[in-house]
Amino acid sequence: MSRRVLVIEDNRDIAGLVRMNLRDLSTETDVAYSGREGMKMAHEGNYNLVILDLMLPDMDGIEICRTLRNDKSYLPILMLTARTSELDRVLGLETGADDYLTKPFSIRELIARVKAIFRRMDAMVENGTTSESLIQRDGLVIDCEKHEVDLDGKPVTLTSREFDLLVHFARHPGRVYRREQLLDQVWGYGYDGYEHTVNSHINRLRTKIESDPTKPRYILTVWGVGYKFAEH
Repeated sequence: MSRRVLVIEDNRDIAGLVRMNLRDLSTETDVAYSGREGMKMAHEGNYNLVILDLMLPDMDGIEICRTLRNDKSYLPILMLTARTSELDRVLGLETGADDYLTKPFSIRELIARVKAIFRRMDAMVENGTTSESLIQRDGLVIDCEKHEVDLDGKPVTLTSREFDLLVHFARHPGRVYRREQLLDQVWGYGYDGYEHTVNSHINRLRTKIESDPTKPRYILTVWGVGYKFAEH
């Protein structure tokens, strides 16, 4: 199946390298060299993924990401940046980026991230037609079709990855997952050293759904093993 990808990157060498390697995934790839041009193309085109540079000359990638997330239709975003600080990475994820890759990056890892996003989107479409498209667990209501979460009747705003992680846990209450398993099954890839990514996402998820994150009610830590969703 052919996919359409939009690369918003002002570095023409990087943009050209990304576009060339995405051809191996049978994708049709367009490139925008400025933020405003990319924003216009993203709104007008029917894309399956946006690969977005954080640092653009005329419009910040964070602003583009936030604007796209306010649209009704969901468009996956893979953010690229030369910045390496934890604050910048978290900011990108909190504004709704599906994944985050720091320059310089390997083409192998870029392709793995893109494939993982495509697999997750396919799974979302498939799971949206199942009987468990609405998950209810002890005051927590997850609508997989609308990509919405309510907690005790109040809406909870999650990033796309936090949502995927919560759905994965809630569909398998009581099952313990190691960090490597979560990377493989939720992120779609597994690399040594990325286990901290799981920890940071679970910590942020807990701050949003737990009344007391230090005494979690839903996502529990199994010391020395990993995490599980409570059996209520």
